[in-house]
Amino acid sequence: MTYYVKSLTNYERRLTRVVNIGEVPMGGSFPIRVQSMTTIDTMDTKGSVGQCIRMIESGCDYVRITAPSIKEAKNLAKIKNSLREKGFQTPLIADIHFTPNAAELAARIVEKVRINPGNYADKKKFAVIDYTESTYQAELDRIRAKFSPLVSICKEYGTAMRIGTNHGSLSDRILSRYGDTPLGMVESALEFIRICEDLDYFDLVLSMKSSNPQVMVQAYRLLVAKLKDEGLQPYPLHLGVTEAGEAEDGRIKSAVGTGTLLEDGLGDTVRVSLTEAPEAEAHVAKILIDQLIDRKSPIDLLPVKDSPVDPYRYTRRETFEVVNFGAHNVPRVIADFSNKKAIDIKSFKSVGHFYLSELDKWGMNDLGCDYVYTGDHVLDFMLPNGLKQIVNYDLFQTLRKKDHIYPLLFENQLTHLKEVEDYFSFIQINADNIEDKIIDQLKGLTQSIIILESFASNVLHSSRNVMIKFMKAGIQLPVVFKYHFGDFSEEAFRINLATNYGGLFIDGLGDGMLMSADDLDTKLINETIFGTLQAARTRITKTEYISCPSCGRTLFDLQETTAMIRKRTDHLKGIKIGIMGCIVNGPGEMADADYGYVGSGKGKITLYKGQEVIKKAVPTANALDELIKLIKDNGEWVDPELTNNI
Repeated sequence: MTYYVKSLTNYERRLTRVVNIGEVPMGGSFPIRVQSMTTIDTMDTKGSVGQCIRMIESGCDYVRITAPSIKEAKNLAKIKNSLREKGFQTPLIADIHFTPNAAELAARIVEKVRINPGNYADKKKFAVIDYTESTYQAELDRIRAKFSPLVSICKEYGTAMRIGTNHGSLSDRILSRYGDTPLGMVESALEFIRICEDLDYFDLVLSMKSSNPQVMVQAYRLLVAKLKDEGLQPYPLHLGVTEAGEAEDGRIKSAVGTGTLLEDGLGDTVRVSLTEAPEAEAHVAKILIDQLIDRKSPIDLLPVKDSPVDPYRYTRRETFEVVNFGAHNVPRVIADFSNKKAIDIKSFKSVGHFYLSELDKWGMNDLGCDYVYTGDHVLDFMLPNGLKQIVNYDLFQTLRKKDHIYPLLFENQLTHLKEVEDYFSFIQINADNIEDKIIDQLKGLTQSIIILESFASNVLHSSRNVMIKFMKAGIQLPVVFKYHFGDFSEEAFRINLATNYGGLFIDGLGDGMLMSADDLDTKLINETIFGTLQAARTRITKTEYISCPSCGRTLFDLQETTAMIRKRTDHLKGIKIGIMGCIVNGPGEMADADYGYVGSGKGKITLYKGQEVIKKAVPTANALDELIKLIKDNGEWVDPELTNNI
């Protein structure tokens, strides 16, 4: 197997070909670039120019503008000229779907064009086709004939191109041969890359976007490996989770996908797709990139040998089941109260447990933690039903009543394991300098849970290093990740936690999380942990919204509509709702959604169940009620008062 990086346990940025995009080169040892996309109608020249300037001033190195037809492609010249007259030299990128003639015109005007191989030369009919080798080759010949003129124009004008695969808009041809898989995404791009290289055109940037971070990460990794296997050029990568959504969920989801790949050493430009003003995206992208500041210089790509981690498909590490950790159990969440000066019944509201005094009982919402770590303190009140307490070993030994209380031992206390063999125990290990003797002491244990603590700046690599050692040593104890965060803003905390630990869960390496921070609210920490697990697709606890960031094609106010839909549906645990501004982005980019709400005309909405159109031309005023009716008709609606969301 060819690996996508030289080392899974050290940060080493992949060395790519340099692609010149105007006066801002990408790849090689150049900085990781930031970009975003306008949301104003491309025909609104003045509005587009104003928004471009705000995006540039917010930190965008490139600005992308949609060109769905010839008229928008023509207007790119007016936008570009106006920006240049005002002194802005930032390269512009034309975003193309379905329309080769618009791409061919735009390539003569802007510095880069983006095409989607799933719909540049194909129209999706959702048909399953049984191809022979000759009929499949005939399809490739057809694509070459349709795509080659754009390549020739890009060569003539010095225009760069992004070949950007979207998980949800794979062609019927690709789906028929490879299925709805990361491999299908990669092959979709490779068909076009091979044509480019055959025509001696190499100014390419590649992307593998999905609203599912797990699929996205696997596809990018596989793409890099396939490029190397075929002897193709090491092209720069454009990273982004498509339709990440809004607010904290959008940031966490983007960090789990994009942050994981950046930590892998992959990525040369970042776009964070939020359902917000585009100038808000650059700031988030910058936080993701700045996490890498203390990392090493670029190196060439080499194979990795003997790793038990499969980076191209989700496989959860095999473990023993210890109480409700590991094996088939979802990852568990442990709240850290060990540094709290006072803990009372009200403290547990921040971690999803509510005492209802009028009923004299506890309630819990979907973000209720599973365990609470109190260190050297024992709680003097009855815990909510199902919530268990962890205390330090020395305190545990003094307790007479030990129901639902479990000991935590540190590395220097492992000789005491026999003294608590009637109880399952937590063992805290430092991931950053683990010794072989610790590995040997853990071998053969079956009733303990490891808390793997790290203080490293590259915590993902440090923790992954130990997990690989455990797997090679045959240690099958469940592992809970622990990290103590320092001085972070709320936004940077969310992004940092989701980046460092989302990647570990995407690789199937974790069974729980225990996080703490000095100056941050326990509720924020708890919500971010659950959000990270949801984004990594390892524990689903709430409704997920796959909403596009808006662009010039959008047919309604996305931010307002998303908020309205969320208000009526955010109690539907585990359901994914796609909210797309136009027919270009749905059904394609909401491929992972259970239901879709898609703009299809002025004041008109099309409703989807998965990829199937259920109802067309629904008036906007009735569309949300019709969406709820659709969910009810499919037996997935739950009345809000029955969900216990207090």
